[in-house]
Amino acid sequence: MYFRRLHLAFGILLLITLPLSAHGQKTAEAFTEWETITPEGEEFTVLMPKNPVTESTTFSYHKMELNARLYLSKSSAGPVLAIASLSGIKSNPAAYSDYSRFNSYVDAFKTFFPSKVRPKEALTKLTLVSSRQFHGHTGRSFKLTIGDLSGSVHAFATRKRFYAIVSLNTKKDDALEEKFLSSFVLPERQIEQPKVDVSGNVAANEQVLNPDDPNSQKPNPGTQPGQTEADPNQPAGTENKTDPGAAGNTPQQNPGQGKKGPINGGMLNAKAIYLPIPDAPAEAKGVVLVAVVVDEQGSVIEARAISGPAALHAGAVNAARLARFSPTLLMGEAVRVSGTISYNFGKSN
Repeated sequence: MYFRRLHLAFGILLLITLPLSAHGQKTAEAFTEWETITPEGEEFTVLMPKNPVTESTTFSYHKMELNARLYLSKSSAGPVLAIASLSGIKSNPAAYSDYSRFNSYVDAFKTFFPSKVRPKEALTKLTLVSSRQFHGHTGRSFKLTIGDLSGSVHAFATRKRFYAIVSLNTKKDDALEEKFLSSFVLPERQIEQPKVDVSGNVAANEQVLNPDDPNSQKPNPGTQPGQTEADPNQPAGTENKTDPGAAGNTPQQNPGQGKKGPINGGMLNAKAIYLPIPDAPAEAKGVVLVAVVVDEQGSVIEARAISGPAALHAGAVNAARLARFSPTLLMGEAVRVSGTISYNFGKSN
């Protein structure tokens, strides 16, 4: 009788274990077959699990219509590997710096991607880890959490598109993350070469562009040597009132003097046209002040926490970097502005 009961118990245990074992085996084998893909119309090459799900769509971001392509491999109980490809924010340093373009794409990605892997109500947190270049392209690394998923995002912006390479999982798997993220390849960024005359000198209307400097711009082809180039932020049809050739109007500039420093704008919360709410635990309380510098286009180019609970600094700084302001004009010229943004955790900002 004892052995019959023992055999019965063993049989029941076996019946329960088999489906779980089969499920575990299915999950483990979900990403055993990989392939290198270079989708048509894209600039990248990457190693992904075979037959990823692809999607093309458009979505509204502020007053822009962005195009999105998604390449996604996921398991219901395990890892998520994805490439999000966005376009629609043109590379135009004269009107929109590379820095602000990149930040806008990151914000748009955070709007677009989370619902593709978890329900819309899932809590999403994106935290900047480091800034780095990749084959000459602007790039940054982030930590991303969407509900029960967490992992890494590597983001890069080319002249044509923005790419976010995403590795998420319900448990830590460094080998899988490294295999996927390290396989992503972009071609080397091509730097525009200046024209040279017959003597080998750089032409008068050309300058060498620095791809890492968002303020490095090509002069107006209509500008003659010795002439002051028109301010791109001035309304069309207006003239520069300073005549370099007029007596008493010659600008006084010390040799080696660089770009003008920012003007003090004080508290900037009320002047923001876009002020995202920082990521923080629901129970977080306290006031954090973030010192920022806003460039001529209205994008935050520097941000650092100067007061408040240390645990809330990272969330406040990340939110401040995505804030947008209207350009500040001083005597008709767009200028940089320094000031502070206040985040009152536990209350509406």
